[in-house]
Amino acid sequence: MTIEVWLAFAVASAVLLVIPGPTILAVISYSIAHGARASLSLVAAVCLGDSTALAFSLLGLGVLLSTSAFWFSVVKILGGVYLIYLAIKLFRAGVSPIDDQEMRAGSNNLFINTYIITALNPKGIVFFIAFLPQFVDTTVDTSVQLWILSTTFVVLAAINTFMYCFFASSARGFFQSAQAQQRFNLAGGSLLGIAGVWALRNS
Repeated sequence: MTIEVWLAFAVASAVLLVIPGPTILAVISYSIAHGARASLSLVAAVCLGDSTALAFSLLGLGVLLSTSAFWFSVVKILGGVYLIYLAIKLFRAGVSPIDDQEMRAGSNNLFINTYIITALNPKGIVFFIAFLPQFVDTTVDTSVQLWILSTTFVVLAAINTFMYCFFASSARGFFQSAQAQQRFNLAGGSLLGIAGVWALRNS
């Protein structure tokens, strides 16, 4: 793999990562709700989720999902239902202050939620299986190239997530009042709900 090919992959990946999807919507929501303290959990969850999706793709699950409409629909339906579940939780969320113990528990929950949203995105798995080979030279060992490309993508995903966390958490001060928090929960829940319904409608 030449440096030109690697740079082309890095640029293409960066552009694709910046486009908001279900994972980024969740990251923005949690960053505003929990502040900068959530950044580490969110970045770790996205990295682990993307690594899981990449592993499934490289192990052949991506091929299964791309050739089987049934299993693609099953995974997509599960992801859509989970997004709707998160939307309902936001709709029902209170606005009471979060103490240190609650923040630790909340961080655990947001890590798990963000990981599941990232790892169980069937389009992400299919994307990896279709996207990575475009930058692989089949005349030499492909395994090393795939590892380099996968690692590059995960690192870029971590940087992208951190930047979204930083900008979203910096606006946290605007959402301190109970009325503002209720509006945010409504807006965030609506966005997640729309994403979940869209996934179900297109499954």
